[in-house]
Amino acid sequence: MKTLKEISCGNTVTVAGLTGDGPVKRRIMDMGITKGVEVFVRKVAPLGDPVEITVRGYELSLRKADAEMILIQ
Repeated sequence: MKTLKEISCGNTVTVAGLTGDGPVKRRIMDMGITKGVEVFVRKVAPLGDPVEITVRGYELSLRKADAEMILIQ
């Protein structure tokens, strides 16, 4: 299964689930990234970090390590 880190700019994907555990997973969920939500990848920095996305109507920047925990379909 692919992760959000692997998606290129301009694509909209649906979150299939989250990996990881504890406070990091909780923080991602608190940002509104939950199973079934659509995520639009706005920008990816030249070195891949951070990834800028739009989720639930607001813009968000994620580190590569966080984006790798988000499984998409």
